[in-house]
Amino acid sequence: MNTNGGTDSPGVVGENKKPTTDKRDLLVLLKLIKKYNLKQTEELLCQEANIKQDEVEDVDDKELTSILSSALGENSECNGEAKDGPGSDPELYDMAYGDLCNFVDESLDIYKHELFMVLYPILVQIYFKLVSGGYAKSARAFVEKYGPDLDYFYREDLQNLLLITKKSEMENNDWVTSMDSDKFIIRMSRDAHSLFKRHMQDRKQELIADIVMKYLSFDTYEGTARSKSQCNATSGSLIGESRRQDNKIRVYYGLLKEVDFQSLTTPAPTTVEEEDDNDPDAPDKPKKKKPKKDPLFSKKSKSDPNAPSMDRIPLPELKDADKLEKLKALREASKRVPLGKDSLPSVCLYTILNSHNSVTCAEISEDSFVMAVGFTDSSIKVWSLTPSKLREMKPAEMLKDIDKDAEDVLVRMMDDRTGESARTFYGHSGPVYRCAFAPEKNMLLSCSEDATIRLWSLHTWTCIVVFKGHLFPVWDVRFSPHGYYFASCSYDKTVRLWATDSNQPLRIFTGHLSDVDCVQFHPNSNYIASGSSDRTVRLWDVLTGQLVRLMTGHKGPIYALAFSTCGRYLASGSSDHNVLIWDLSHGQLVTSLVRHTGSIHTITFSRDGTILAVGGLDCYLTLWDFSKLSEDYIAQNSNASHNLDVDESDHYLLRAFPTKSTPFTTLHFTRRNLLLAVGTFKS
Repeated sequence: MNTNGGTDSPGVVGENKKPTTDKRDLLVLLKLIKKYNLKQTEELLCQEANIKQDEVEDVDDKELTSILSSALGENSECNGEAKDGPGSDPELYDMAYGDLCNFVDESLDIYKHELFMVLYPILVQIYFKLVSGGYAKSARAFVEKYGPDLDYFYREDLQNLLLITKKSEMENNDWVTSMDSDKFIIRMSRDAHSLFKRHMQDRKQELIADIVMKYLSFDTYEGTARSKSQCNATSGSLIGESRRQDNKIRVYYGLLKEVDFQSLTTPAPTTVEEEDDNDPDAPDKPKKKKPKKDPLFSKKSKSDPNAPSMDRIPLPELKDADKLEKLKALREASKRVPLGKDSLPSVCLYTILNSHNSVTCAEISEDSFVMAVGFTDSSIKVWSLTPSKLREMKPAEMLKDIDKDAEDVLVRMMDDRTGESARTFYGHSGPVYRCAFAPEKNMLLSCSEDATIRLWSLHTWTCIVVFKGHLFPVWDVRFSPHGYYFASCSYDKTVRLWATDSNQPLRIFTGHLSDVDCVQFHPNSNYIASGSSDRTVRLWDVLTGQLVRLMTGHKGPIYALAFSTCGRYLASGSSDHNVLIWDLSHGQLVTSLVRHTGSIHTITFSRDGTILAVGGLDCYLTLWDFSKLSEDYIAQNSNASHNLDVDESDHYLLRAFPTKSTPFTTLHFTRRNLLLAVGTFKS
């Protein structure tokens, strides 16, 4: 606050006005301190200035904003918020950006493609500055002039950009907030970056330099600059590209050691009476034969050096019934049909008729016995895919008579008289977006537009728990492969980890800049992958809650995720019609599978991990040779992520199956590698 010293006051009015202005500024300062809840500072300042709390309350928020704006007036040139300042002049911005475009065009071809990547974020920031300065028409003309020269995958963003025409519309816009708070990341060779900096200094590009300093971040590397295809392979997200530092943390992608099935198949150890067989005093007594070991279970699983320890996260203990079910699954897996280039899977498509606009999701249980379908009318219908009926548990009076120690106690608990081929759940108050079966097959999860997750019992056919925590519609929910835990994602930009016995989330994973559309558990249950409308795929550590992988490359929202059976690779499908394969050990892009002409909404790997099946809204099902793809990738042993050549040809494509008019909702491989598909017929 300025004071006049050394000169006489011009008059009484001037002497009274100055302290009034100072006091007003002081009240605004106190209001700001109060807003940030700095109580001690506020009390001390009120005592020293002899100001009452009532006077602070009288200060209007608009007055606070105007005083702050005038106080920051010296920065208006950089922010483009003052119409009279040179920093907000549309012509100056147009000249500066045009000069930058000419510099990029005239650069050597080796550097041109990396330098071209700076144009999009700078154009967006100039538009924001012109709109906030009141030059909406000039801002629109600016984007219409230079926007068509940018990459094709930014066209939709530029259309959305032109919808923002007022400064007030920028305040609560997620995209504007993310562009302001998170720097746009550009990966660039050190030579190209030096060339760019030299241009900024030589041409004295203060306007552009200010934007670069505030809103751009360069991840520089030593080596040759990337080609156009290499730049496009990892660009396209709202944040630009991922930093190499984001993918340095070690990921334990190996599988957990399976339960010792041999102990379940071999009989109990011999008793004292049976030990008489080895009595030296009875040599003539015939010896009992030792039971033969089942070759299926006698193989010991090797410990994977990339696998997490069994006690890294607390996992539920397997009950005897669960062990027997795993045993059954393993025996069935021994009859599995080996798939490959010359042995493609048979496909069985379940087409749901007369419900194209009402079916929102479908899910098949792990044992392929039951299918659940979610509808827009908030109902969930469960069908039996086998001749066995869906039975209800007996009433409490009848359960008293059941022998609890019987091996088939679960079968005896069910009432045969209540068997039905289909059952319906009601409870949600909005469309159901995802269903997920528990590994134990006794529960079903569902999520809805009503911002809740419901847990349903497949024994009593009732809702057990309603999980509340998300603030907006919940798009996806998935059970952990080991049960107990489940993950959900929502329009509120968060991923949440839950347990079936707690109504509060155990972890809340934040970092996505837009709504999270899909989520998937890693086969070892230690990690969760998420795909978002910010066009990034992220991998989260369940134990620490930390982001361990950030992968960019999609040009549209991501709707489908699937882990390979070995746990090392992750496949992601998007509205950009492409499937990208990621290597979780380094977080780098392996390849892009280009064949579909519609959004990808379902991906799954065969049980032996050799085939990748992809279903899209273009009514096509494609099968890809994943075993050859992974072999070729390992043979290349490409660890330099900035020089990665991404093959976008379809020579890994084995077969494409068209349907008449049925887009695919879900895909599922049975234990014997039969491929089940679900879709709704478009009449």
